[in-house]
Amino acid sequence: MQEKVEPVLVVGAGPIGLALAGDLGWRGVGCVLIEQSDGSIYQPRMDMVGVRTMEFCRRWGLVPAVEASPYPRDYAQDNIYLTSLTGYELGRERFPGIGQAAPPKESPQRRERCPQNMFDPILREFAASQKTVALRYRTQLVSFTQNSELVTAIVENADTGAREKISARYIVGCDGARSLVRETLGIRMQGNPVLTYTTNVIFRCPHLLSLHHKGKAYRHIFIGPEGTWSTIVAINGRDQWRFSIIGGSEQHEYTTPEIEAAIRRAVGCDFDFEILSVLPWVRRELVAEHYRNGRGFIAGDAAHVMSPTGGFGMNTGIQDIVDLSWKLAARLEGWGGEGLLDSYSIERQPIGIRNVTEASGNLRRMLSVPPHADLLDTTPQGAVTRDKVGRAFAETMSREWHTMGVHLGYRYEASPICWPDNSEAPPDDPRTCVPTARPGHRAPHAWLADGRSTLDLFGRGFTLLVFGGNADAAAPLLHAAAERKLPMTLVSVAEPHIAALYQRKFVLVRPDGHVAWRDDRIPKNVLRLIDVVRGAAEAPVVAAERVGWVERERNPSPT
Repeated sequence: MQEKVEPVLVVGAGPIGLALAGDLGWRGVGCVLIEQSDGSIYQPRMDMVGVRTMEFCRRWGLVPAVEASPYPRDYAQDNIYLTSLTGYELGRERFPGIGQAAPPKESPQRRERCPQNMFDPILREFAASQKTVALRYRTQLVSFTQNSELVTAIVENADTGAREKISARYIVGCDGARSLVRETLGIRMQGNPVLTYTTNVIFRCPHLLSLHHKGKAYRHIFIGPEGTWSTIVAINGRDQWRFSIIGGSEQHEYTTPEIEAAIRRAVGCDFDFEILSVLPWVRRELVAEHYRNGRGFIAGDAAHVMSPTGGFGMNTGIQDIVDLSWKLAARLEGWGGEGLLDSYSIERQPIGIRNVTEASGNLRRMLSVPPHADLLDTTPQGAVTRDKVGRAFAETMSREWHTMGVHLGYRYEASPICWPDNSEAPPDDPRTCVPTARPGHRAPHAWLADGRSTLDLFGRGFTLLVFGGNADAAAPLLHAAAERKLPMTLVSVAEPHIAALYQRKFVLVRPDGHVAWRDDRIPKNVLRLIDVVRGAAEAPVVAAERVGWVERERNPSPT
């Protein structure tokens, strides 16, 4: 009997692995997802679903489920800077409840507050609903090997100890910062392994809001005479809170009395509460040197580990798997070239560096308050100090709260599967996103006359947007795509405001929603263009070093 070979083996069923399995299944690709735990979440490691992730949830049909999650949608999302909950308020960045906020002009979706213990079940149900996906919890990866044809993995049942072999065409490690997949692939991490030793404490206190007059807020950042020392976050908007002792570069194991005293210091009074869990962890600044070795890939925390300041970690990982999923599907379906898989690391590793760097910058800004011995003094000088500290800190922290550029403005410069048009790139500003259909960028959102977003046109295969009634002229490109078996759909767009936004008569958008090519005319050598965007021809640009990806050469136009 011929050995069964799975198309893709995904290791790790956190949000990244679940999303990858779900997206592969959504594309009709077979996938086995293994997870050593039972999937229970005792310490939610993320709670913000970014706007780009919500755009992917929109294509997967998950927006209603996210919006229906138990987090109260009217709970104010303010960020408060204070000496304690019952002490001095130094500043505040106001944000409405998630349900009261309108989507930004750049997107049909808004960010959502959906902690991991609420978000993972949504992704789990999405993955489990795909006919081609098998979820196997309590199953641990023991080891794997690969050759030019297959990956062969040994896995172990955590309950029985029984071992078995799984053969797959590809393996993807979504198994976190201590990834066995990454280690086996021999991929090194580069950066700073210790920023802070931090301790997270989930505690229950249904009456916490009644103890102070600061009102509802999502994040509380506590500043003492020594500077910034801890935070409290509203985990579920009701009775559970995450208290974090930020710590420093030296490891310290806190006793229960020390933790209780620190929580009471942050609140500013003696009160009753219940500690549900304590998790010491290390805040890191690391990015893998590359994201692929042969038939093995890494994504999410296995590829980049960053400070949670900014909420970029999970959202960066979701972007990873959306980039990787369609490329794996293309190879398995036979129309994608081998260069398509190489492009995954070339495109995503620079974004990992970018986002890790921004997150570390946010941490430095949060810890930038110098010591002020008189901060708590009930004197005119103490009041002056508090005003000065509050104003400076509010200005410094503003960058972390306004990050549309991080979530939507990322672009794939020097991608080997994007044909450059020599247009000037807008600034890569973490705070703002300039919508552009420049190749390598996320195809911008605009509302169609029928009420859909342009983003609703993208996802399954390539989409050729045609403006100005030039559909007949696009026939050669469609024929070339059919010849190479590349899935492509033509969409004629009549709205002038969208034509002005996209700036060219023809715009080719990839399955992940990024622009592959645009021009005012169809090239004569259409097969050359199709081969480039499917990773089967030498690219117009090639990447150079790990940081500062640069263009080495430009090939002649396909015309």
